[in-house]
Amino acid sequence: MAHIVIIGASTGGLPAAYDVRAVLGKGHEVSVISSSETFSFVPSNPWVAVGWRTRQDTTFPLQPYLARQDIKLIPHPAVEIKPDQNQVVVEGGEVVNYDYLIIATGPKLAFDEVPGLGPHGGHTHSVCTIDHAEKAWEDWQQFVNEPGPLVVGATQGASCFGPAYETAFIMDTDLRRRKIRDKVKMTFVTSEPYIGHLGLGGVGDSKGMLESELRQHHIQWICNAKVTKVEPGKMFVAEHNDHGEMIKEHELPFKFNVMIPAFKGVDAVMKVGEDLANPRGFVKVNEFQQNPKWTNIYSVGVCIAIPPVEATPVPTGTPKTGYMIESMVAATAHNIKNAIEGKAPDQKGTWNAICLADLGDTGVAFVAMPQIPPRNLSWMKKGKWVHMAKVAFEKYFINKMKKGSNDPLYEKYVLKALGIDKLK
Repeated sequence: MAHIVIIGASTGGLPAAYDVRAVLGKGHEVSVISSSETFSFVPSNPWVAVGWRTRQDTTFPLQPYLARQDIKLIPHPAVEIKPDQNQVVVEGGEVVNYDYLIIATGPKLAFDEVPGLGPHGGHTHSVCTIDHAEKAWEDWQQFVNEPGPLVVGATQGASCFGPAYETAFIMDTDLRRRKIRDKVKMTFVTSEPYIGHLGLGGVGDSKGMLESELRQHHIQWICNAKVTKVEPGKMFVAEHNDHGEMIKEHELPFKFNVMIPAFKGVDAVMKVGEDLANPRGFVKVNEFQQNPKWTNIYSVGVCIAIPPVEATPVPTGTPKTGYMIESMVAATAHNIKNAIEGKAPDQKGTWNAICLADLGDTGVAFVAMPQIPPRNLSWMKKGKWVHMAKVAFEKYFINKMKKGSNDPLYEKYVLKALGIDKLK
């Protein structure tokens, strides 16, 4: 009997646990190490930040649902990985032995890389965690009573631009519904070389479409932007040209802001060194989601190392979208099964990207196949149906996680809704 251990229980780790259990059956032990005892659907956080969702809507306790699948929950953060000993040490000193390890930690939020950034000890809000989103909602209620300048965006090194756009348009919609949009000057600040780059080199006409949306919603923008520091009520931004040369310094006043930080790897991964992770702490994997040195270690999701789509004047990263993560998870489960049976790995995750971006009262769907240009398919459509699809997707995904299902929902539902048979 093999023991498969998963570090992380979010949108990569929890599906990985369910897929492993479904693929391997009950004859093997599966354990999940998690720094949180609850699952949180992170894509809903921009809605939480304006009060359209609550913690109760988007989270649930892990223990009862994992127990139904005979999966053990270890509710303590991993503090050390010992690859040569096949061990993970968790907070408190417990040592967890494994035969196969799946690292699905998600990222560490690099607020420390910009002075004054972040909701804890800094002067910016975030929607990267449910705690951050709830703190934003708490302050948003004060802001709408005393509105003023609003800054939303993503810092240098960020790779998750979709939530920044979503947050800006959702807040715009909320302000319009309150009939106070005219009292708020909005500025979108991004490290992207142009609006709609998305860390993907653009998808379809994302540049023209998102620029048009920003104009129509009276949102100004600054691209090729480095946030140099944030002080109470002020954000300092250096704007660069296409050669990476600083051309203008902005001092942006704000009464409220949300900024997506750069990501890096978690400390337990970073400590292992360069054989496991790149200099930013992202896990090195081959095409089968295996670490090249320790082939019984797999990794999925935001924490894996993927190179930027292209060099940009201000550093940007590459996003890992839901469809990519789901395919990584499925490949990993089957490759572990192969390894147990003495076979070579033969399943690969996809490098195709699908994104449903909510824009408040409408939305945009993006498909990039593959995500690194040139592409076989570069597709984008806008409509209220995308907003409705994302709402439906949220409910379906949360229910799926509660049921312990490894149903390939992107293939079965999302692609069908987009009119695409299959991404190959």
